[in-house]
Amino acid sequence: QVQLVESGGGLVQAGGSLRLSCAASGSGFSISAMGWYRQAPGKQRELVAGFTNGGTTNYAVSVEGRCTISRDNAKRTMYLQMNSLKPEDTAVYYCFYGPLGLRIWGQGTQVTVSS
Repeated sequence: QVQLVESGGGLVQAGGSLRLSCAASGSGFSISAMGWYRQAPGKQRELVAGFTNGGTTNYAVSVEGRCTISRDNAKRTMYLQMNSLKPEDTAVYYCFYGPLGLRIWGQGTQVTVSS
């Protein structure tokens, strides 16, 4: 069973940057869909960025141009570089692994952007 642990969240001023990491451990890890969702208070969880099973990337319109998703398969770690952060980026960020219906989630990491 794959386990995911996020890190890298924190408090940052508007315009600042953060890099989130998602480290995978456990058996069964392979190249699969992976990505990041976020959930702000009172809002639904939304996709921020992700890799499809084929390795292509996709981004939410709200973060395109400001965020870059990447992964190091040898290290079993995925990253989300976030630049030019805005207060509306404040949320708990969750990484996921696997296809719909078989998705595994991390515990989340809080990102707070102050104005």
